[in-house]
Amino acid sequence: MSSNSKASARAQKAAEMRAAQKKRETRRRILTIGGVVVVMALIIGGSIGVSLLNKKEVKAAAAGSSAYGVTIGKKDAPHSVVIYEDFLCPFCRQLESATRSDLESLAADGKVFVEYRPFDLLSQGTGSDYPIRAAGAFSIVLDKSGPEIAKKFHDLLYENQPSEQNPDVVTDADLVALAVKAGASESDVKAAIEAGEGADWVTKATKEAHDSGVSSTPTVLLDGQLFQDGRTIDDIAKNLVAAVD
Repeated sequence: MSSNSKASARAQKAAEMRAAQKKRETRRRILTIGGVVVVMALIIGGSIGVSLLNKKEVKAAAAGSSAYGVTIGKKDAPHSVVIYEDFLCPFCRQLESATRSDLESLAADGKVFVEYRPFDLLSQGTGSDYPIRAAGAFSIVLDKSGPEIAKKFHDLLYENQPSEQNPDVVTDADLVALAVKAGASESDVKAAIEAGEGADWVTKATKEAHDSGVSSTPTVLLDGQLFQDGRTIDDIAKNLVAAVD
């Protein structure tokens, strides 16, 4: 083989090797990007991952048995509902929206005693302290303004829930404004909310939830037992209301 032919063969071989390497690199990038997309979907949509997976055994709990929640209805009602929630969790918002009016009506009729127990599940996954700030503000309103106003504030937090992608768009000043809208006196809650004085309450509420086996939100207990009757949040909401009616 002539020197020109050998040079041409070497050039062709080198081109083939470069093409193969490029193909491998392209495949590696696709796999890497795909993996990152999956991970980011679980992080950015944090509650999707932690809300629907790995339901552990949850300890029995009756409404009104915790120091870290707000209740509606009468304690001697025939049914008891406990809802563990994170104010940043979109599934919690969906469940709250789908059940609020029905549970309030049934509680008023003496059929169910309901306790909402907010805690911090999503701050680590999202890198935002919003779940802590929101639950902390709730604890301050509960302490300073009482359960009725705290429940209204609870509802307003869900009506004004930020996205998991940008939770810090809701400032402390916004939390104060929502508290006042719920009926709290600004002079009672403003300084405490802006100073983050509810953080210790959130730490304790979160520990209680974890010690009870709660690892996802929303976690619902009906008459002390974990309630999972439904494939979707809307199903669970509808079946929960039917179960206590």
